[in-house]
Amino acid sequence: MDHQSYSRLQDDIREMETPSIETWKNEYSDNDYTIEITNPEFTAVCPKTGLPDFGTIQITYVPDEQCVELKSLKEYFLFFRDVGIFHEHVVNKILADFVVACNPRQVEIVGDFHIRGGMKTVVRVNYEREDMPQIQS
Repeated sequence: MDHQSYSRLQDDIREMETPSIETWKNEYSDNDYTIEITNPEFTAVCPKTGLPDFGTIQITYVPDEQCVELKSLKEYFLFFRDVGIFHEHVVNKILADFVVACNPRQVEIVGDFHIRGGMKTVVRVNYEREDMPQIQS
C-alpha cells in the first residue's frame, strides 16, 4: 500500500478551528452524576475519497462546574459535515474541544461509524482529570 497518498491529509487537525461549545453553570457540581448525549446523525467526509461518512457519536461525561449546552453542541457537530477527517481524528478532536469547553471530571466519547467498503469502525477515547479521585460507577 502506498502510504504516501495519505501524507499531509490531516496535518492541521489539532489546530483546526471549530465552533465554540457553550456551557452553563452546574448548580450540582458537588454531586458526581453522569450525562449521556447521543448524536445518531453525525456526518463527516472521508479525506481520501471525498465520500460521506455517517455514524453515531456518544458522549458520556461527569460534569464539574460547567455542563454543555446542547444546541451549541449540535451546531458543533454540524460543522463536520463538510470536513474531510478520518474517524480516529474526529473522535479525538471532539474530545479535545469538549474538554476545553467544559473541563469535565471524566468523559468518554465513542464514534460508531457505519459500514463502508465492508469495514466498520468504532473509535473510543477517554479522559479523566488528574486532580479528581476515580469515580466508581
